[in-house]
Amino acid sequence: MKLLIKQKLFSWLDSFDIFDEDGNTVYTVKGEDDFHICLHIYDTSGQEVGTIVERFLHFPEFEFDVYVNSAYVGRIKREPTLFRTKFDIDYNGWGTKGNLLRWEYTVSDGNREIAAVSKEKWKNTDAYAVNVHNKSDVLSIIMLVLAIDADQRFRASIDFTDFI
Repeated sequence: MKLLIKQKLFSWLDSFDIFDEDGNTVYTVKGEDDFHICLHIYDTSGQEVGTIVERFLHFPEFEFDVYVNSAYVGRIKREPTLFRTKFDIDYNGWGTKGNLLRWEYTVSDGNREIAAVSKEKWKNTDAYAVNVHNKSDVLSIIMLVLAIDADQRFRASIDFTDFI
């Protein structure tokens, strides 16, 4: 299943629309105005089906708790490394491989590829093309991509010369 995760152009908070390969909206994501990152994922009927919540005060490791239908399913954690970006995903047995900084990576369970992700420019906003091999993995992949996006945008906003 091919998806396009597109950030809304003039959103104050993190807001995304997620489209299938036919251009139909399959999910909507709305950020919550708070002191930490909290993203709510809604299906086409307006039901909340997933939530990603940043674990507060875990810098430099970025950690997100992941919920499906209000039930905790696991955590996505950025591992502190010097030369590459690495995430520890403690649900589904998944891992990432590729260049996360350039948004060209795959998600696998060690034996098989679950999804491939790449960044695209889409009419002045960021968009992510995601090819998910199994329809039952779609929501989990969307939440993983959104958590990595939030981490990367946060890191891009830091001017490390302020700390020198």
